[in-house]
Amino acid sequence: MRVLVTGAAGSIGTVVCDGLVDRGWDVAGLDLVVEPEGFIGPWFAEDCADPDAVAAVFAALDTDGGLDAVVHLASIPHEASLPEILTSHVVTTAALLDAMVEHGVPRIVYASSNHAVGRTPRSELLTTAVRPRPDTFYGTGKVAAEALLSLYADRHGIDAVATRIGSFLPQPETRRHLSTWLSHDDAVRMVHAGLTAPDPGFAVLYGISANTRAWWDLDPGRALGYEPEDDAEHYAAAIEAEPATPSDEVEAAHVGGPFVTEAFYRPALRRS
Repeated sequence: MRVLVTGAAGSIGTVVCDGLVDRGWDVAGLDLVVEPEGFIGPWFAEDCADPDAVAAVFAALDTDGGLDAVVHLASIPHEASLPEILTSHVVTTAALLDAMVEHGVPRIVYASSNHAVGRTPRSELLTTAVRPRPDTFYGTGKVAAEALLSLYADRHGIDAVATRIGSFLPQPETRRHLSTWLSHDDAVRMVHAGLTAPDPGFAVLYGISANTRAWWDLDPGRALGYEPEDDAEHYAAAIEAEPATPSDEVEAAHVGGPFVTEAFYRPALRRS
């Protein structure tokens, strides 16, 4: 089975590519940068916001055995202007989906974010049934991309799994991370589940590990076969040995943590 991973040279992409290869996947990489040393498989240094470039990638893979799925990780990983965000998150997703329809590729796993619901006050365990409530333009881009995935699932029958990723780190570093951490190994388990779940249609899950203090409901992921094994609680004693700070309260008040604060406020459009 072959999968195209966009953003394959990024922090998540590197981990996911290696993990999928270990699980027997044939991985092709797409990123703006040249092929990293040691990458096994086809590599395309292209911009996935360019639909012609994306179509050429799919056509090239068609001549070499075809493609079974896409894992879309490429995007600006921080806040930016609204046009930049929409290009990075929505236009790239559209280019990939159009190429998938054209070439008969049936499935995509998308790196969404908890910031799609980041403005939600944190209280009880958050389900995927809550309304979109982005905390930034970054979160808005994730909401719009999820909506586009839903459209293509309904219109073209594509299986699309949106993974609302929490705090992807080698290990948790703050009190918030004790609830929102996604380990490297669990990230691979999550993506693999999204690629192999039978007939998911359009589905959303929260991308966190099996954290004792989890804020977000893992049941939607488990329904797709995602069984996380790591727990941030292993690091709790060391983290809580440090004094609590006012920023810990800010990070615990909303799903998106500090992304809701005025430090992230900016105009949507830049004027000349």
